[in-house]
Amino acid sequence: MATVNWVAGLLGAACLLLGVLLGLLISAHRRRDRQVDQLVAPQHRPAVVVPEGTSQVLAVIRSAGVVVGPHDEVLESTPLALKLGLTRGSRVVIAQVLEMVRLCRREDRMLSEEVNVSRGGSGRSDADLLLGVRVAPMSGGLVVVLADDLTDARRVEAIRRDFVANVSHELKTPIGAVSLLAEAVEEAADDPEAVRRFAARMGIESTRLADLVSQIIDLSRLQATDPMGRADTVEIDDVLIEAVDRCRVDAEEREVTITVAGENGLQVMGDQQQLTTAIGNLVENALVYSDPGARVVVAARRQVRDDDYVAITVSDNGIGIPTDQLERIFERFYRVDYARSRANGGSGLGLSIVKHIAAVHHGDVAVWSQLGQGSTFTLRLPAQHDHDSEQDHDQDPDRDGAAVTSLSARAKTRS
Repeated sequence: MATVNWVAGLLGAACLLLGVLLGLLISAHRRRDRQVDQLVAPQHRPAVVVPEGTSQVLAVIRSAGVVVGPHDEVLESTPLALKLGLTRGSRVVIAQVLEMVRLCRREDRMLSEEVNVSRGGSGRSDADLLLGVRVAPMSGGLVVVLADDLTDARRVEAIRRDFVANVSHELKTPIGAVSLLAEAVEEAADDPEAVRRFAARMGIESTRLADLVSQIIDLSRLQATDPMGRADTVEIDDVLIEAVDRCRVDAEEREVTITVAGENGLQVMGDQQQLTTAIGNLVENALVYSDPGARVVVAARRQVRDDDYVAITVSDNGIGIPTDQLERIFERFYRVDYARSRANGGSGLGLSIVKHIAAVHHGDVAVWSQLGQGSTFTLRLPAQHDHDSEQDHDQDPDRDGAAVTSLSARAKTRS
């Protein structure tokens, strides 16, 4: 009897163990089936079809275009979308745009927002990208995204707004002065000496107002034209001589000597009148910030580096410019020494005009300066020359000296 009980217990334990093993096998099998289903399901998921003609439409519009699928995957994308950083691979990488896509899909309505995108963590707000983003629902859970780069347009708008504000401020000063002087003349009608004094001052303010308006018009005209679209070969010798001639009377009144030096025969492509204006502005700026007895040197030389350039320098030994202001001197209406500039009729537009002319001629302008030692402005322009008649300048050690004499003689002849 004991033996029978022992055998029965053993059989029961075996059955229990068999049941446990069978349960584990069934559970493992089901888990494997679920994993297989998860791997296989996407392959059997119905393919998302982008409406016919969508690619052709995206290709002809100016906006960056993206078609996003029902699972936030990128199905169609234009090269501009990649360039703007809107997509990477098969995903929309700008979080705010992705949220717009999801909201558009949920609510089945079009959305439009301006999205500010930081570029590379530079920390500079002017380096950010501003996108005008529009999203609209399509059939089958698709969403189309259109994005326009608004960065340059907003920057231009801000510059124009600041320019108008600055112009208004600058015009108020001479206009207000003329108005006050007119009242003073009227009140001093019985005092001939006071009338003459006020009238003289009124003439100065009127001249300053006329110069300011003239420079504003010149700057507006420069911005509206492209000199390289109708470029001619420009002789740098003629530009330097004409620019110096315009400033010679002011130089004599200020007792400042102007010397023309450098190489002869240099040429560039562009607009001679604009280049003359640029050099003339640099010379006028040098005169304003030079004391009596100072010297201004205008020179042109060829520079051969990565490319062939003509470098025109205007150097003075005047008061110099503080280091912390060197980056701002080309801003419109900015003056290093406001009182000195106003006393000499400066408007603060001269150097900004130089910078604009340099840019439209595919060149640049730079400045070196040190307080008490003077300043040197360098205008660099792509050179234009005849390779058949090109000479080796290094073979003539007296060339620079001869150029100084030749240009100076020509300048005196024209004056």
